[in-house]
Amino acid sequence: MQTPAPLEYERATSIDGAIASLAKLGPNARLVAGGHSLIPMMKLRLAQPEHLIDINDLQELDYIEELEPPAHPRHEIRIGALTRHVTLLKSELLAKRFPIFRDAEQVIADPVVRNRGTIGGSLCQADPAEDLSAVCGALKADVVIRSGQGERTVPMSEFHVGPYTTAVKQTEMLTEVRLTVRPQAGSAHEKLERRAGDFAIAASSAAVWIQEGRIKDAGIALVAVGPFTIDAHNAAAHLAGKPPTEELFAEAGELAAQEAMPAADGRGPVDYKRHLIGVLTRRALARATARALHQEP
Repeated sequence: MQTPAPLEYERATSIDGAIASLAKLGPNARLVAGGHSLIPMMKLRLAQPEHLIDINDLQELDYIEELEPPAHPRHEIRIGALTRHVTLLKSELLAKRFPIFRDAEQVIADPVVRNRGTIGGSLCQADPAEDLSAVCGALKADVVIRSGQGERTVPMSEFHVGPYTTAVKQTEMLTEVRLTVRPQAGSAHEKLERRAGDFAIAASSAAVWIQEGRIKDAGIALVAVGPFTIDAHNAAAHLAGKPPTEELFAEAGELAAQEAMPAADGRGPVDYKRHLIGVLTRRALARATARALHQEP
């Protein structure tokens, strides 16, 4: 039977208390919420924390809220780090402002995982096959990281610093995701998996912002085709200032395929995965644009 190594367990009652425990207990302490990534790694002894800090009681981190001017300087959606996948899936606010979340959540794992897993845990695990990192990357989200000294805000483009490694330091905690709401925006997530709920063979998240019939800005992020979630910067930049067309989306798909860094494995060879990224990116861009223009069937 697979069992974790012996450890000490505590249940945090406040954000500051959890952060203080991380600082006191040192690098062998870990936070846990849903635990669907950490616990299997502990059972296989791939992760062996000596202290586990359970943050499930921190309900102040479970929310989705919209802030608008003039009460707030920017029009934003803010998502607490402890917000569950199922909440993201069912949120009508997110479906209206950023439908890419519902696209992704419909194909993440299964109801058991979605009922307990959190957005903060998904982002901090930094699994290269994890969908929400690509969603937040394409949307150009910012994340709030808190420590005993205060808060700092980090753009998603700087959040992942390597495979399974993020900008969150050992004595810090991710507390919030922030998404700027802009006019004529559309977003979509396209994923191919071997069976429902499986990790992706490849997936692509895309977001576009349109002004006067042209793409003013765009974001594209790729899943499962590299050692970390890939920001397809060249593909997104290729769209800027141009009117949206199927030909343009195909060109961006080809550029995204070039930016991908897939490895051959049981899910397919390199050339197959590059081809998939091209197709999935083109589809995601077309659907995102149709949503921005209110033309989706």
